[in-house]
Amino acid sequence: MTDMTTMTGGEALVASLAAHGVEVAFGIPGTHNLEIYKHLPAHGVRHVSTRHEQGAGYAADGYARTTGRVGVAIVTSGPALLNAATAVGQAYSDSIPVLVVSPGLPLRHPATGNGLLHETRDQQAAMAAVAAASLRPTSVAEIPTAVAQAFSIMTSGRPRPVHLEVPLDVLEESAEVALVAPVLAAPAPAPEASVAAAAAMLASATAPVVLVGGGARGAAAQVRALAERLGALVVSTTNGKGVLPEDHPLALGAGIHLPAVEALVDESDVVVAVGTELAPADLWYGALPVAGKLVRVDVDPVGMLTNATPTVAVLGDAALALDALLGAIGPGEPARPDAGAWRERKAKDAQAEGAEWLDVVAALTAAVPRDVVMATDNAMACYLGTLANLATHTPASYLFPTGYGTLGFGLPAGIGAKVGNPDRPVVAMLGDGGVMFTVAELATAAELRIALPVVVVDNSGYGEIRNEMAERRDPVHAVTFPAPDFAALGRSVGCHGVTVDLGRDGTPADLTTAVRDALVAERPTVIHVRMPHDVSREGGAR
Repeated sequence: MTDMTTMTGGEALVASLAAHGVEVAFGIPGTHNLEIYKHLPAHGVRHVSTRHEQGAGYAADGYARTTGRVGVAIVTSGPALLNAATAVGQAYSDSIPVLVVSPGLPLRHPATGNGLLHETRDQQAAMAAVAAASLRPTSVAEIPTAVAQAFSIMTSGRPRPVHLEVPLDVLEESAEVALVAPVLAAPAPAPEASVAAAAAMLASATAPVVLVGGGARGAAAQVRALAERLGALVVSTTNGKGVLPEDHPLALGAGIHLPAVEALVDESDVVVAVGTELAPADLWYGALPVAGKLVRVDVDPVGMLTNATPTVAVLGDAALALDALLGAIGPGEPARPDAGAWRERKAKDAQAEGAEWLDVVAALTAAVPRDVVMATDNAMACYLGTLANLATHTPASYLFPTGYGTLGFGLPAGIGAKVGNPDRPVVAMLGDGGVMFTVAELATAAELRIALPVVVVDNSGYGEIRNEMAERRDPVHAVTFPAPDFAALGRSVGCHGVTVDLGRDGTPADLTTAVRDALVAERPTVIHVRMPHDVSREGGAR
């Protein structure tokens, strides 16, 4: 702890954030959080003003995913905090360390309420339902400890988001405060017996497979070394995309749900799953056949036993566990002679699934550099198109809202990624339906004057739901609608705007040029990609 200093609760909060290395916060000032905002400049915390609190949460998420640091959003009480709750739920689903800070009702607020501005009966309970924890310090002196506790929760074990609520009256009060130094969490090593048991399984393996999830992002070097040592093919979940560069001879890339991956796992004799829930949100068509041959490496003891029971459970930090396993399995094996055939088989599945979007994928592939960050949305062009067909080569380079499955994530997440990585190319990619959830953040990007291509792929509404209605033989309605002129909309808020109409005279080469130009522009560029389509209007079917 440091020397005692007299501070308000708001300053104690900001000083504590700065002491934990926070340099950037996303958010919106409001009547109840002004005592927080007052102290941000003096403590060196840059503020990025979003246009909606959900956008602030997603931007903090994109910042955290790509920097490896905690992303921070500061919002006001009541409706503002609940606007951010969806982003917190998404961060929980994807194991992202996001801290959302808000005011709360005063300590002695009447139990039945009195109509105070933004009064919410129990916003802590609301946030506890979507975050790992909702903390509420009840004195100025307690604030530094609460901040340190929040960071400990977010940065040890499995990362999760936290909500920190400071009562309105505590924010304004002054008291003597001692800042609390960050608690440095040591990564947990795996038990030697588990490592030995895993090594014994792998010693006799002739066709091993490695499955990597988001929990392997900090173990990219070890995943590569293990794959090369075993001659094992590597498949990733959405959040594990790029852990092994997707042009590596042993990399099959993302798309763990594809039929070729199920066949590969079925014919394998050992499956090593690193940092993945093996979740239904990744395995769209059912669980993989891993029974009796699964070595599971995970830092989360609950996640270790979720969705599939391991034959050998290796509990600990992925990098440390794989280092230990590499030390125990002996010399290397030759690369699988059938690696190329499996890569081709899986690629064919991916291309068949994403056929409608392959022109867009090809155009992006030609436009983006190797180190690009793709901030994507829950859009068909992303999860059917780019997920398994556009190669990425570094961990946390494909941002997607898995599990919770929110819409509107891609644009603000791309802003957060660019703020955290100003010298790295970032592309935001969304559908015409999803982008409308957070389209106001175009104004945020324009204010920041960042080079951010915002690719909006327009298939005239909610294409996935339209297809599901038709497949169920339900009336097809409420899912098809004309999009605005997104290029003009972008220009109206200070972005560049370009339209590429692939249904008329536009070509994939036009899209490639537009994205290349946007990556070096002096402001964001909205690229409206109109897709050819055969949907009818309300009441029809595909």
